[in-house]
Amino acid sequence: MRLVVLISGSGTNLQAIIDAIKAGKLDATIEVVVSNKKNAYGLVRAEQTGIPTLYFPLKPYLDKGAGREQYDADLAERVRAYQPDLIVLAGWMLVLSPAFLDCFPHKVINLHPALPCTFPGTEGIQRTFDAYQRGEVEHGGCMIHWVVPEVDAGEVIVQRIVPIKPDDTVDDFEARMHKTEHQIIVEAIARCIKQT
Repeated sequence: MRLVVLISGSGTNLQAIIDAIKAGKLDATIEVVVSNKKNAYGLVRAEQTGIPTLYFPLKPYLDKGAGREQYDADLAERVRAYQPDLIVLAGWMLVLSPAFLDCFPHKVINLHPALPCTFPGTEGIQRTFDAYQRGEVEHGGCMIHWVVPEVDAGEVIVQRIVPIKPDDTVDDFEARMHKTEHQIIVEAIARCIKQT
C-alpha cells in the first residue's frame, strides 16, 4: 500500500509507522511525508529514513488573500502525484476541506486523541484531562477515523480507552495516550491494507 503521511509536529506517530514497516508489520511504503510546518521534526525523521518530504505552508496563501480552498486544492494536486492508496493524518493540524477530500474519497484517515463524539478539534488530551479533573469523564481515549468535512466526526476504524489515574499529571496521561496512539495508528493502517 502506498502511503502519504501528513504531519505538523514531532512525528512520533510517523515514527511508529516507519518502525512497523521496517519490522514487517505493515505491507506498505511511505511515498512522501508532507508538513505545513517547516520546523516539524517529523520531516527530519523522514529524511533520516530516506523518505521524500514536502514542506507546504498555508501562510503564503493567506498572505496573498487566497483561501483555504485554494490551498487544499493545490495540496491535493501535490499529493495526487504520489498516487497514494491511503493518506494518513498523523498530527496534521489543519482541517481539510472538500477541495482536498473530494480528490481522495475514502482514502484519508486521521488520528484524534479523544474518543468518538468527545472533544473534537484541538487540545483533545488537555481537554479530556481537564474534564476528568472536574469529574465529567472517567477515562480518556483515542481513535483513528475516516476523514469527513465535519471535524473528527468520520466513521471510526479503531478506538481505544486510555485510563487516567487519580494521581496522574497531564504529562503522565499524555505519555500513556501517545503510546496508545502509536499502537492504533499501525492497527488502523493494517486494517485498511486488509480491506484493499
